[in-house]
Amino acid sequence: MSGRRLEPLTLDSLSDLPTPCRSCVFWELSPVAAGQAERAGDTAFEKEAWLSAALLEWGSVGRIAYVDDQPAGYLLYAPAHLVPRAVAFPTAPVSGDAVLLMTGRVVDEFTGGGIGRMLVQGVAKDLTRRGVRAIEAFGLEHGDPPEGERYAAAPGCLLPADFLRSVGFKTVRPHYRHPRLRLDLRTTLSWREDVEQAIERLLGSVRQPALTGT
Repeated sequence: MSGRRLEPLTLDSLSDLPTPCRSCVFWELSPVAAGQAERAGDTAFEKEAWLSAALLEWGSVGRIAYVDDQPAGYLLYAPAHLVPRAVAFPTAPVSGDAVLLMTGRVVDEFTGGGIGRMLVQGVAKDLTRRGVRAIEAFGLEHGDPPEGERYAAAPGCLLPADFLRSVGFKTVRPHYRHPRLRLDLRTTLSWREDVEQAIERLLGSVRQPALTGT
């Protein structure tokens, strides 16, 4: 049986994120600043600077999954005030009691093995222990937009809405392209329950679409 583990994202492990995620600043900078960084070729530096500042201000903002010591996937999360792109979505803002699940990916060779579910479990456990009440995310739908309405974002930088629903998230603000979804940790976990068992009950018995980049 393969050895699996989750580790917090640190400056030392940033290079373990899959390409091009390790230097993508879609979430970490405003749209204007991200464009400037891309033109200047400074995205890797800006990614590292954002992670350093976030770790100092708030603590862990990511989890990396390893299978037999090989990076297999990751999830990134942070309070919305640390995520400039969060205000650019039509279903913003993120609720005041929630942390934003920004983005993530499972490496192609590890898809279908439950890595995405394991990552969500790890994030939920971490945030519950830190007293966070809920996790929210801007999902990506694949349906056609209403006539005359357009809104575009980088598809590979958003989590598929179907995946989020399959692991327990519920839509709190619908949108044809970017619904906002929520996993309420207050109702998922009571103070009497063991964190790992409760999260496993919520997420362990469902099959979910693959969490992959596009």
